[in-house]
Amino acid sequence: MRGVLAFSAVSVLFLYLMQRLQGSLPGSLGFVSIPADQAFNTAASFVSNTNWQSYSGEQSMGHVVQTGGLAVQNFVSASVGIAVAVALVRGFARSRTGELGNFWSDLVRGTVRILLPISVIGAIVLVACGAIQNFSGIHEVGQFMGGSQQWNGGAVASQEAIKELGTNGGGYFNANSAHPFENPNGFTNLFEVFLILVIPFALTRTFGRMVGSVKQGYAILATMVTIWVGFTALMMWTEFHHGGPAFDIAGGAMEGKETRFGVGGSSIFAVATTLTSTGAVDAFHSSLTGFGGGITMLGMQLGEIAPGGTGSGLYGMLIMAIIAVFIAG
Repeated sequence: MRGVLAFSAVSVLFLYLMQRLQGSLPGSLGFVSIPADQAFNTAASFVSNTNWQSYSGEQSMGHVVQTGGLAVQNFVSASVGIAVAVALVRGFARSRTGELGNFWSDLVRGTVRILLPISVIGAIVLVACGAIQNFSGIHEVGQFMGGSQQWNGGAVASQEAIKELGTNGGGYFNANSAHPFENPNGFTNLFEVFLILVIPFALTRTFGRMVGSVKQGYAILATMVTIWVGFTALMMWTEFHHGGPAFDIAGGAMEGKETRFGVGGSSIFAVATTLTSTGAVDAFHSSLTGFGGGITMLGMQLGEIAPGGTGSGLYGMLIMAIIAVFIAG
């Protein structure tokens, strides 16, 4: 516990200072330092794996802060969740000892053996499908209707991979995973859904193997999958089958959704991101139908158990199981 708190405190301080000193750092793209209140808000948010953003990344943060600050916390905050989950599982498996392992060892193992390898592969897939990965500056781009717009590059694919894999959610761009530089097409959309779900679902088997009963892990997995499939089916139904001329012409409730993802891809992503407390979005959830919006809100209430975040989903579900057994007598 002391290790978790100490590491988190140092991480908040480190990320806060990086933002406050951005104007003096290389690769700042000319952006000034982040204000104190905004810097603390962002530091606390990313270190706690909340990744709530009240800023536009492409208009306020340079390469060093995005890659050396935010992306690093995407890795280690997820690894902290895995380490805590593994410690809890050891408590179940080691009934006659007080040893729950070493936090620092688990932190390094989770980062180096799980998150980094999968993220590298994920980033390569995203780059191959059109996501950008560079350290270029700000570009002036002409528009079809006249005028111009500024775009800056960045190590987007590498940050996008761990953003989803670590159930973080904080995007490089303000539009998050609706931005074509982060999520170029329908395939990458489904691939990012896979990255969001793979570790929370896989950790149930880890639990089963560690306690010596894989069936128990599969029972937890079945519960998580049942909830996720049920939510996805309801979301698809309400977004596809709302009536009215506009809905019929568009083939579903397309307001606030990207045409390259469609109703189906946006619905699957919305359920995956809310049920894992990820927070990444590929569509405006405020533009979902009334029932669809209710599904995402309920998903947020269950976002730490079905399947929940990286690590937090497993220990959240285990705590719920303990409470259920206690209440049932």
